[in-house]
Amino acid sequence: MLLKQLAIAWLERRGVTIDAIAQLVYEVQQKYIRNLTTVACRESVERVLEKREVQNAIFTGISLDEAAEKGQLAEPLASMLKTDDGLYGIDEVMALSIVNIYGSIGFTNFGYLDKVKPGIIGVVNDKKNEKVNTFLDDLVAAIAAAASSRLAHRDRDGLLNG
Repeated sequence: MLLKQLAIAWLERRGVTIDAIAQLVYEVQQKYIRNLTTVACRESVERVLEKREVQNAIFTGISLDEAAEKGQLAEPLASMLKTDDGLYGIDEVMALSIVNIYGSIGFTNFGYLDKVKPGIIGVVNDKKNEKVNTFLDDLVAAIAAAASSRLAHRDRDGLLNG
């Protein structure tokens, strides 16, 4: 549990709360799950954050974003991260390690969130001139996508209280 709490603290340090991610989950799933609550969405996000591979991706991605901000990376990587170069792609690859934790439906959820950038994803993405969030926006989208997938599976299996 210590690593989960540390991962949450790292996200919060970058301006991302569990409630903001839960709101994304709610927006993605409300059309598909009757009687969905934000409480269920938050619980699903919390469960995703218990996974070691998710924690590791958070620590790695945020560390790289912060190192780029501080000028601690060599070129050409520094420039690629600072500008969130569209052809870089490693940020999405790292996020994809989270996406499939609860099945392949996560890929479509992630694709939607990455393209539309709703809620906190857009907020994080729009801070490009202030902070380097090349990895963070994709990590948040991936966590929301995985939590959404988890809920979809639980709903199909009759495990959600409604």
